[in-house]
Amino acid sequence: MSDTNAENGVRKGKMMKGIAGFYYVHVPGEGIYECKAKGIFRKDGKKPLVGDEVELKCLDAERKLGNITALLPRKSELIRPAVANIDQALIVFAVTKPQPNYNLLDRFLIMMRSQGLKCLICFNKTDLTTEDEVAEIQKAYCDCGCDVFFTSVKEGMMPKELKERIAGKTTAIAGPSGVGKSSLMNALFGVTKMETGEISSKIERGKHTTRHSELFVLEGESEPAYLMDTPGFSSLDILSEEDDIGWFYPEFEKYESQCRFQGCAHISEPDCGVKNALGEGKISELRYRNYVQLYEEHKSRKKY
Repeated sequence: MSDTNAENGVRKGKMMKGIAGFYYVHVPGEGIYECKAKGIFRKDGKKPLVGDEVELKCLDAERKLGNITALLPRKSELIRPAVANIDQALIVFAVTKPQPNYNLLDRFLIMMRSQGLKCLICFNKTDLTTEDEVAEIQKAYCDCGCDVFFTSVKEGMMPKELKERIAGKTTAIAGPSGVGKSSLMNALFGVTKMETGEISSKIERGKHTTRHSELFVLEGESEPAYLMDTPGFSSLDILSEEDDIGWFYPEFEKYESQCRFQGCAHISEPDCGVKNALGEGKISELRYRNYVQLYEEHKSRKKY
């Protein structure tokens, strides 16, 4: 993505944040440029999004000022939040304090995966619980289709595999309040939210005075890694009426061929392969209970 043409002052970078008509673009190796978008975007009905890869014309290299001249093709675009080019989602929960709301966790997973994002799950604060409790969580989510990591930011326990998974990618980080998302981001980056101070000084306001999404950058040895702090999600209203909740529970798939009825909902039907697997301990009761609740909720919504 990075490219600098010194002769004509054109840079390529990634949109970090947009506030009040100003856009903040990270140019690898240089820093963050404060930019305006050319009027042609408004004329064409285009709007730069956080995560967009753009071309900008440098107006002042020392003060890092520029004009966005082109939006580069998007490889993906999310509906909520409205962002572009996200590679994956990192869903963060605490193992305790606060106690994990697993139903909410499954909602996060469905929300992200319904928009085509691969998800990573991180359970933080393992220093506050027992190995047995960690093992129970691991067992419940081991077949959910996501890589699961356990961390303790306080104790400095950060799996290198997690750092490797965010390297060179743009990752949306989400989760409820109090689980340590900010501390986790700082631990992953090794410093306090890199580059945010630069943005804050330019717009003369605090870092947390907006609910808009924004990216934070970690300059790597090759490509930079970006983390996006996202607003919380708690509903399933992004799903269409045609969406099948069961599709978001991949652990059901290998047992569905054993169901008597095609299109089995795995709730009240007889001879259900999924329910038989549940009874044999092959499917997590916790995950299944969440599925039933979300299925009934979605079914009720479809009626109206």
